[in-house]
Amino acid sequence: MSIALRDRNQLLQCFMPFLKHGGLFIPTDKPFELGDDVFLLLTLMDEPTRYPVTGKVVWLTPKTAIGGRPAGIGVQFAGMEAPTVLKKIETYLAGILTSDRTTYTL
Repeated sequence: MSIALRDRNQLLQCFMPFLKHGGLFIPTDKPFELGDDVFLLLTLMDEPTRYPVTGKVVWLTPKTAIGGRPAGIGVQFAGMEAPTVLKKIETYLAGILTSDRTTYTL
């Protein structure tokens, strides 16, 4: 699955810092189950690099979610690339990670 998060606000909306090794919420209508393995090709901001990330589905938001949240899945990072991707995301979100903004998950 390919995902591009091209601005800080979008990245903040999708980031799941409360997960061990970090994770992302991926808006999608495709059916997934908790525990499914997922492979992502992640593009951050304007970087030309696409980061390969493996993970597991740990969050499901159905199409009928309350509060106008989009349908999708939360993917917890796993594998050797997880620390690199997590550090990249935290660097981009430095200074706004502790904001009171609502996200797609919490």
